[in-house]
Amino acid sequence: MIILKRILEAPMANERVTVTLPVELLEGIDRFERNRSRFIAEAVKHELVRRRREGLLRSLETPHPEATELADAGLADWGASLPTGDDDLVDASAGDAVRWIEGEGWVEESA
Repeated sequence: MIILKRILEAPMANERVTVTLPVELLEGIDRFERNRSRFIAEAVKHELVRRRREGLLRSLETPHPEATELADAGLADWGASLPTGDDDLVDASAGDAVRWIEGEGWVEESA
Protein backbone atom coordinates (compact mmCIF):
# COMPACT_ATOMS: atom_id res chain seq x y z
CA MET A 1 0.00 0.00 0.00
CA ILE A 2 2.97 2.32 0.55
CA ILE A 3 3.83 2.30 -3.16
CA LEU A 4 0.21 3.02 -4.10
CA LYS A 5 0.14 5.86 -1.56
CA ARG A 6 3.31 7.38 -3.03
CA ILE A 7 1.90 7.16 -6.54
CA LEU A 8 -1.35 8.84 -5.55
CA GLU A 9 0.43 11.56 -3.56
CA ALA A 10 2.99 12.34 -6.27
CA PRO A 11 2.44 15.61 -8.13
CA MET A 12 0.32 14.93 -11.17
CA ALA A 13 -0.27 16.94 -14.31
CA ASN A 14 -3.78 18.28 -14.51
CA GLU A 15 -6.09 18.03 -17.47
CA ARG A 16 -9.40 19.79 -17.86
CA VAL A 17 -12.44 17.52 -18.14
CA THR A 18 -16.15 18.14 -18.28
CA VAL A 19 -18.25 16.15 -15.84
CA THR A 20 -22.00 16.37 -15.45
CA LEU A 21 -23.26 15.89 -11.90
CA PRO A 22 -26.68 16.19 -10.29
CA VAL A 23 -27.35 19.59 -8.71
CA GLU A 24 -27.79 17.98 -5.29
CA LEU A 25 -24.26 16.55 -5.43
CA LEU A 26 -22.80 19.93 -6.37
CA GLU A 27 -24.67 21.61 -3.54
CA GLY A 28 -23.30 18.97 -1.15
CA ILE A 29 -19.76 19.54 -2.40
CA ASP A 30 -20.15 23.31 -2.08
CA ARG A 31 -21.13 22.94 1.58
CA PHE A 32 -17.74 21.35 2.36
CA GLU A 33 -15.30 22.67 -0.21
CA ARG A 34 -14.95 25.88 -2.18
CA ASN A 35 -12.70 24.21 -4.72
CA ARG A 36 -14.89 21.64 -6.50
CA SER A 37 -12.01 20.34 -8.62
CA ARG A 38 -9.92 19.54 -5.55
CA PHE A 39 -12.86 17.84 -3.85
CA ILE A 40 -13.68 15.72 -6.90
CA ALA A 41 -10.00 14.80 -7.43
CA GLU A 42 -9.77 13.64 -3.79
CA ALA A 43 -13.00 11.65 -4.12
CA VAL A 44 -11.72 9.95 -7.27
CA LYS A 45 -8.38 9.12 -5.58
CA HIS A 46 -10.22 7.58 -2.63
CA GLU A 47 -12.40 5.52 -4.96
CA LEU A 48 -9.38 4.28 -6.95
CA VAL A 49 -7.67 3.17 -3.73
CA ARG A 50 -10.87 1.44 -2.60
CA ARG A 51 -11.26 -0.40 -5.90
CA ARG A 52 -7.61 -1.48 -5.98
CA ARG A 53 -7.88 -2.77 -2.41
CA GLU A 54 -11.11 -4.56 -3.31
CA GLY A 55 -9.39 -6.16 -6.32
CA LEU A 56 -6.47 -7.28 -4.16
CA LEU A 57 -8.80 -8.84 -1.60
CA ARG A 58 -10.72 -10.56 -4.39
CA SER A 59 -7.47 -11.96 -5.82
CA LEU A 60 -6.47 -13.25 -2.38
CA GLU A 61 -9.83 -14.99 -2.03
CA THR A 62 -9.63 -16.56 -5.49
CA PRO A 63 -6.02 -16.57 -6.64
CA HIS A 64 -4.91 -16.80 -10.24
CA PRO A 65 -4.10 -20.42 -11.24
CA GLU A 66 -0.44 -19.49 -11.77
CA ALA A 67 -0.20 -18.33 -8.16
CA THR A 68 -1.39 -21.68 -6.87
CA GLU A 69 0.99 -23.47 -9.25
CA LEU A 70 3.85 -21.39 -7.87
CA ALA A 71 2.81 -22.15 -4.30
CA ASP A 72 2.58 -25.86 -5.12
CA ALA A 73 6.00 -25.88 -6.77
CA GLY A 74 7.63 -23.92 -3.97
CA LEU A 75 9.63 -20.74 -4.19
CA ALA A 76 13.00 -22.50 -4.31
CA ASP A 77 12.03 -24.62 -7.32
CA TRP A 78 10.48 -21.65 -9.06
CA GLY A 79 13.55 -19.50 -8.37
CA ALA A 80 15.80 -22.23 -9.79
CA SER A 81 13.81 -22.09 -13.03
CA LEU A 82 14.63 -18.40 -13.60
CA PRO A 83 17.01 -17.46 -16.41
CA THR A 84 20.71 -17.34 -15.60
CA GLY A 85 21.56 -14.15 -13.78
CA ASP A 86 18.06 -13.67 -12.35
CA ASP A 87 18.41 -16.27 -9.60
CA ASP A 88 19.68 -13.63 -7.14
CA LEU A 89 16.30 -11.87 -7.40
CA VAL A 90 14.64 -14.52 -5.22
CA ASP A 91 15.48 -15.32 -1.59
CA ALA A 92 13.89 -18.72 -1.06
CA SER A 93 14.60 -18.54 2.68
CA ALA A 94 12.45 -15.43 3.09
CA GLY A 95 8.75 -15.54 3.86
CA ASP A 96 6.54 -18.40 4.93
CA ALA A 97 5.49 -21.45 2.94
CA VAL A 98 1.77 -21.30 2.14
CA ARG A 99 -0.69 -23.45 0.25
CA TRP A 100 -4.10 -22.62 -1.21
CA ILE A 101 -6.90 -24.76 0.18
CA GLU A 102 -10.27 -24.37 -1.51
CA GLY A 103 -12.83 -23.07 0.96
CA GLU A 104 -10.15 -21.98 3.46
CA GLY A 105 -7.83 -19.75 1.46
CA TRP A 106 -4.09 -19.41 1.91
CA VAL A 107 -2.84 -21.42 4.88
CA GLU A 108 0.66 -21.58 6.27
CA GLU A 109 2.32 -24.94 5.80
CA SER A 110 3.70 -26.65 8.87
CA ALA A 111 7.47 -27.08 8.92
